[in-house]
Amino acid sequence: MPWEFLGALPQAQRPNRTPTEQRTTTAPPHTPPSVPSKDRAVTQHPSHPPHGHRRARRGKRLLGVALGAGLIAGAITLPNAGAADGPELIVNGDFADGTTEPWWWTADNPGEVVDGQLCADIPGGTSNPWDAIIGQNDLALTAGESYELSYTATATAAASSRTAVQQAEEPYDTELSVVDQIGTEPTTFTHVFTVGADNDAAQLVFQVGGKADPYTLCLDDISLTGGAEPPVYEPDTGSPVRVNQVGYLTEGPKQGTFVTESTDAQTWTLNDASGAEVATGETTPLGVDPSSEQNVQGFDFSEVTAPGDGYTVTIGEETSEPFAIGDDLYSTLRSDALAYFYHNRSGIEIDAELVGEEYARPAGHVNEAPNQGDDGVTCWKNECDYTLDAAGGWYDAGDHGKYVVNGGISVAQLLSSYERTLTTEGANGEPLGDGALAVPEQGNGVPDILDEARWQLEFLLSMRVPEGEQLAGMAHHKLHDAAWTALPTLPHQDAQPRELHPVSTAATLNVAAAAAQGARLFAEYDPEFADELLAAAESSYAAAVANPDLLADPNDGVGGGAYSDAKLTDEFYWAAAELFVTTGEDTYKEAVLGSELHGDAEGVFPPGGFSWGETAALGGLSLATVPNALSEAELAEVRATVAEAADGLVELAGGEAYGVPLGVDGYVWGSNSQVLNNMVVLATAHDLTGETAYRDAVLTGLDYLLGRNPLNLSYVTGYGERDVHNQHHRFWANQLDPSLPNPPAGSVAGGPNSALQDPVAEDLLQGCAPAMCYVDDIESYSTNEITINWNAPLAWIASYADDLGGGAAE
Repeated sequence: MPWEFLGALPQAQRPNRTPTEQRTTTAPPHTPPSVPSKDRAVTQHPSHPPHGHRRARRGKRLLGVALGAGLIAGAITLPNAGAADGPELIVNGDFADGTTEPWWWTADNPGEVVDGQLCADIPGGTSNPWDAIIGQNDLALTAGESYELSYTATATAAASSRTAVQQAEEPYDTELSVVDQIGTEPTTFTHVFTVGADNDAAQLVFQVGGKADPYTLCLDDISLTGGAEPPVYEPDTGSPVRVNQVGYLTEGPKQGTFVTESTDAQTWTLNDASGAEVATGETTPLGVDPSSEQNVQGFDFSEVTAPGDGYTVTIGEETSEPFAIGDDLYSTLRSDALAYFYHNRSGIEIDAELVGEEYARPAGHVNEAPNQGDDGVTCWKNECDYTLDAAGGWYDAGDHGKYVVNGGISVAQLLSSYERTLTTEGANGEPLGDGALAVPEQGNGVPDILDEARWQLEFLLSMRVPEGEQLAGMAHHKLHDAAWTALPTLPHQDAQPRELHPVSTAATLNVAAAAAQGARLFAEYDPEFADELLAAAESSYAAAVANPDLLADPNDGVGGGAYSDAKLTDEFYWAAAELFVTTGEDTYKEAVLGSELHGDAEGVFPPGGFSWGETAALGGLSLATVPNALSEAELAEVRATVAEAADGLVELAGGEAYGVPLGVDGYVWGSNSQVLNNMVVLATAHDLTGETAYRDAVLTGLDYLLGRNPLNLSYVTGYGERDVHNQHHRFWANQLDPSLPNPPAGSVAGGPNSALQDPVAEDLLQGCAPAMCYVDDIESYSTNEITINWNAPLAWIASYADDLGGGAAE
């Protein structure tokens, strides 16, 4: 069967969601772009930007500079800039003779020489960059040679060029592929790249379509020469004094990290907003941090509890970014992190009154041209004779796909965030209640967080095989486009066909687990829906037991991620645990207690963090915190397992220079979500025991995410002085199209990924230390993606931290 498992890496070797990424090809005129396959493995995930796939080239560099423009993510050193001394490969790049030969263009944007420039009227209303192209063929490239491309461009309205040097025929492999922002004033762009393969007939293309309104583009002084020296990428890390750029809770730990070559203790000074000295002390030399390969020292000012904004720490002549001390630091982060889910709803208009004008958009995938809707989706390769109404749900990440295994953990963590307020002393449910969040269902008498969760739960139920069909009760693994869409593409502009992909046992168990959890929480507010959820949970679990090894095909990666998973003991454990907590039935209890994972702290709570591919922790946390029918001894065993896992994470965080509960081997795809999920385990242990060490490890984890890290970046948009804001997303794509917004506040980036699994990371970050393997670039999907199952634990932790500030258990 097509969903049979075709092989997988050992668990410890699997990257977070995909080992390789290839992008939709960049096509020559009149050639529709083909879509190469993309494979994703277990642990996290991407959603990527197709526009030409590049050969994997270890040790190469590809960097671009718009001369006179500032750099967002780092500094580029250009040794011997402009010193490319090879022969000129471009013919007629200055248009001095008044002709356009040998340049070509697509039919709707013919070019002509105007005032010594090649100008073309670019039509509006196109969908993709490659819908309008200007190019030149027959460029001879030599493998291993570095080339410098430069050109000057201007446009009558802000536009972008997807500029590529590539093969002139399928598969259109690219040697250079960048996006340049062209404005109304002439700008010179320079790109240096190293070629991976000989090609005596390559082409240079400027892909300039995809805008709603027409404009005129002019190009001049186009040059491509060999003999260039590749520039060196140096990330802009700002001050070597690293702190949580949002701030520190009044009664929590207050620590920072100082990057220095010195091995001697240094004097630090804490100053308030006026510059007055508040406290001083000596740093503690810590040696070389293996995660960053930086020599570091630590400092601690936990004794300071006076609330205030604008604090800074100074060591020698270096001063940190400003931060606050106080109790009300994380309430806005919680609401922003939860708003992420409404922003990414499918099948509904996103209302400006809830999100602001710049983030409002029409409904996506609702059968309004050019969309093909999600309300009558057929099976991939026509492998079933039914259609499903699978409208709604959340878009997974930067793409327009909806994945059951990614959506399952996401909705479960939203439900858990609410359920924690029902089971934990000091946890405040009011900020999650009716009227508190940005959802259109406000005022219906149901907590807003449950309204948001319902949008996804109903989608999960809709993905099941109908009654009367073969494999009834099983859930389809995913729903997405037939091919990868370009960056950027808004959901309502997506013209791709939508397809259901085969059922999987993992997806079915996700439905069972999430629906069982939802059933107990909706019982108070909508008993009929709660009954529907429980019936679906039980039938799905039974279907999974009857079909225990229907695995997602790891090669099914065209148009969407594969999300393959060869080990399902964790999903079975999670689903059985949620069903047992909800029903108390012995069948589910026996499945929990009989699991090989039960009582195994590392099996249920892997030190590298739980994830969509490692879900046992979700069941373990529910068993430990939600009243259920376990005996006192059985409950004590479960809670001891949580504490054992948390003890390991406390030790891990205490040994890290930046206080992060993640080891040097943990910087994988979505590493920030691994950090957050470890923080969820620590926070739950603190809720259960009151042990301060668990709380402190959660808060030092927040420090890491919000600026106290090797790159001195806050990984959450809108939080901190140096926040990332070019995360990979199809419609929050300001870096590619200035008319579009950056991601809204509260969007967490995937974070450092030492595997370098996208072309930008591969080109810029060769040789990076694990925690340095990150770039704030929309094209770096393996380090800078955003997604629902990373924002869900961010919202959970923000809620926990805000409860601490509000006087929850010490």
